[in-house]
Amino acid sequence: MTIEIAENYEADLLQVTASGKLTSADYATFVPAVEGMIEEVGRVRILFVMDQFEGWDAGAAWEDTKFAVEHYHHIRKVALIGESSWEKWMAVICKPFTAAEIHFFGPDQRAEAFEWLED
Repeated sequence: MTIEIAENYEADLLQVTASGKLTSADYATFVPAVEGMIEEVGRVRILFVMDQFEGWDAGAAWEDTKFAVEHYHHIRKVALIGESSWEKWMAVICKPFTAAEIHFFGPDQRAEAFEWLED
């Protein structure tokens, strides 16, 4: 699994690019980045880019659930960029676990995703 994080504090935006299968160890990188930004700017926006993404293992799924519950109100918007239909369904599945607006975009819609996050 590869996870890359780019933080833009001025825009309250965290960009996450994930490929392969997320593990609980990946959350040791992701969670502190998000929590650091939340401490600095309050509510944040996340661009989550799935590049040859294979989902989560059981440990990562648990970490994701804990994260969502703890930060239910700290995330304003999440733009998911991916290719497959199951990635699109993630936008629907995630909604009960966050107060954030969530929207799915195809891989050729990166500009639209940024525009949506800025609204």
